[in-house]
Amino acid sequence: MIEVWLYGKLRRLAPEKGVTANSIVQVPINGDETIQDILAHLGIAQEETSNIFLNGELSALERHVRDGDRLGLFPDDMSLLYKWYFTKKR
Repeated sequence: MIEVWLYGKLRRLAPEKGVTANSIVQVPINGDETIQDILAHLGIAQEETSNIFLNGELSALERHVRDGDRLGLFPDDMSLLYKWYFTKKR
């Protein structure tokens, strides 16, 4: 099982959609899934995402997930927030 944290407009897929709620979906895995597989399981098109973090690391769709992982999915309209933050930080 992994936790998928949904941000922005992707929160629509979470059981709790309130502004103050954590938008988390539990996804069962069999041990061989990639991030792309998880997106497909949730019905999220690759084009709907911008930044994807696996256990806090910016990750590619081909990366494999493991039991206990935390996946953070940000929508396509939030990509500039990440780029702005890390540009200003350096």
